[in-house]
Amino acid sequence: VRDWLFVEDHAVALLMVLQKGELGRSYNIGGENEFKNIEIVNMICSILDEMCPRETPYAELITFVDDRPGHDLRYAINSDRIREELDWQPSVSLKEGLEKTVRWYLENEQWWQSLQTHDGLGKRLGKRS
Repeated sequence: VRDWLFVEDHAVALLMVLQKGELGRSYNIGGENEFKNIEIVNMICSILDEMCPRETPYAELITFVDDRPGHDLRYAINSDRIREELDWQPSVSLKEGLEKTVRWYLENEQWWQSLQTHDGLGKRLGKRS
């Protein structure tokens, strides 16, 4: 389980900490959207089914892999301080953030396709041999 947050909300929070945060104080940034990875993957598949339909649902492409050694079951974060002291909160819902992200990738295929040639792509990095 992880806490999910739209990247633009994260960037705004970082700027707010730089501009308004107390020097030396720690501020955790979180979206209060705790979901399992598979739940996020299924949400993305549903969004793709709507935005870029195909004959079979995208969820049929999901495959499962073993967790990496030492994998934590939950990554929790308490973002009360930034919310209370700096009056920050996410500007978009998780669903809206995922839709914006998927739309960006669909509209910028040339950018991410160029990354497909990088070394390590498709390899299980960080796994003991």
